[in-house]
Amino acid sequence: MPDGPGLELIMAEVNRTSPGAVLDTGYDREQASLVVPAERVREVLEWLRDTPGQEYTFLSSLHAADYLPAEPRFAVHYELLNRERYERIRVKALLPDPASRNTFSANGAALVAADNGGAGGLAPAVEQGGVEDSGGAPDGGLSEGSGRGDEEGSGGAPGEGRPTESSSFPPTSSSESPEIDSVVDLFPTADFQEREAYDFFGIVFRGHPDLRRMFMPEDYVGHPQRRDFPIGGEPVIFTRDEPADPGWWK
Repeated sequence: MPDGPGLELIMAEVNRTSPGAVLDTGYDREQASLVVPAERVREVLEWLRDTPGQEYTFLSSLHAADYLPAEPRFAVHYELLNRERYERIRVKALLPDPASRNTFSANGAALVAADNGGAGGLAPAVEQGGVEDSGGAPDGGLSEGSGRGDEEGSGGAPGEGRPTESSSFPPTSSSESPEIDSVVDLFPTADFQEREAYDFFGIVFRGHPDLRRMFMPEDYVGHPQRRDFPIGGEPVIFTRDEPADPGWWK
């Protein structure tokens, strides 16, 4: 994969052709990445695929990340592979959360609304799924600091952690969902992977030929890999607890 200086050269070449298409670079744990705004991701991916000397023609993985409470909150990560040189490069597309009151500048930094009184920045490298974890709790920080542990209904009887149709969590309309262009026409392997990101994170891929849930039922409320999704679960009952809870198996 490209080293640090090589990655800077790639960013300079892309921005020479398409000014502002790459915001930043990252080189962590021998993983090279280009940080791009969501609206420019297709042109960067096409450049990496088609430019002589680059030719990252295979999309080996597409996955999403939720950086809550940082902003931009969401990202879609594209893992590209050059199979001739056995080189990999990652493209990170940053997406703000439309449901929040934050606004964003063109370079992807958060400009927090005046009534929030804070200052934001590029999201830290904390990703669900264990691909990256440069900060926060181990394995993507799903428990400590994720905002899940204090949610109403986290733990308890079966079904208590799952929202119902009358629940205010989460907003499900497309106007309140982060959106990004589909790349299925560029990389056919993105088909099911975009559907998975839509299912678990609620990211809408514009232009996808068949965007619908992949694992959760169609009438399921919410997106269970978002960091603010309430944790539920079933209590563990042992034989010794039978007198106190008769008929627990029913």
